[in-house]
Amino acid sequence: MAACPIVTIDGPSGSGKGTISRAVARRVGWHLLDSGALYRLVALAGTLAQVDPHDPGRHAALAQHMAVWFGTRSDGGEEVRLDGRDVTAEIRSEAAGQGASRVAAWPEVRSALLGRQRAFATPPGLVADGRDMGTVVFPGADLKIFLTATPEERALRRHKQLKDKGSDVSLPALSREIAGRDLRDQTRKVAPLKAAPDACVIDSTGLSVEAVTGRVLELMAARRLWP
Repeated sequence: MAACPIVTIDGPSGSGKGTISRAVARRVGWHLLDSGALYRLVALAGTLAQVDPHDPGRHAALAQHMAVWFGTRSDGGEEVRLDGRDVTAEIRSEAAGQGASRVAAWPEVRSALLGRQRAFATPPGLVADGRDMGTVVFPGADLKIFLTATPEERALRRHKQLKDKGSDVSLPALSREIAGRDLRDQTRKVAPLKAAPDACVIDSTGLSVEAVTGRVLELMAARRLWP
């Protein structure tokens, strides 16, 4: 086993990769990289700095220099700070997700974040959640998972997630937004969303969080990554 074993979990919006990645990282005691949060932070930083939303160079500069902090609140919930400001709720909005999809299509931004993402790989291990973790950021990962689900299931999950957070969004509108984001992510020229050739594909449609987490842990155990 490498000094810092790495498990990547990639997949489209609403596939459950964030929930599963957190559950797996918590279970095995490894670090977690939420790469999507970094792209959401870049988009938000651009908005706060009133940067032209179509200027990749300025956004790439923000990606390199923004001060980011990921932590846990006393109640166990996540806390994310951007340049000292609590942006936990802001970056989880659907608007932030759309912004992330936009800036993630720019090679300059992806290049600016690459080193920052790889720096998360420290002992005892890393669970990396995103869209190109196994194909670009950590191509030599010990285990690569590609998590998917039907478009209908993904829209329902995202709708419930947003409703639970108090956001009033219609399911049909959300379905259209997810479909549009899928298309952008899958057809962008740099690091498009796709399963790595050596990835284990898991369809989470109709499966509980516990069932999918258990499957990932089984695959980790089979490769002697855990326990």
